[in-house]
Amino acid sequence: MNKIILTTLFLSICNLFSLNTNAQAQNNMYRIAKIKVDVNQIEQYKSALKEQMNAAIKLEPGVLSYTVVADKKDASLITIMEVYANQEAYQSHILTPHFKKYKDTVKNMVLSLELIDTELVERVHKPNY
Repeated sequence: MNKIILTTLFLSICNLFSLNTNAQAQNNMYRIAKIKVDVNQIEQYKSALKEQMNAAIKLEPGVLSYTVVADKKDASLITIMEVYANQEAYQSHILTPHFKKYKDTVKNMVLSLELIDTELVERVHKPNY
């Protein structure tokens, strides 16, 4: 094959992959959890959260990512951006033993919880990030 045909074929495959990735992202479920943690139990909370997130990422194909941040002025204000493959993956996630263990462990640490379902507007990132 000549270089033009190979280049065209390669670009077509890349375009199909991009379309497939975008279609999958449209089905993803994006949720923000805003959590107020008892200031005296922050480290215990972070430990329980880390254990739950690592188990979910390892064991559940539908749990795609977690990003956790704490407010710089008040470390007891935790925000989690959660991404699931779809609504069904989330529903399955909350029934898992590791999630139930997390909820039981942190029930007296969490002072408030707000769950916000969101829609992805755009995601821009460097390759491999």
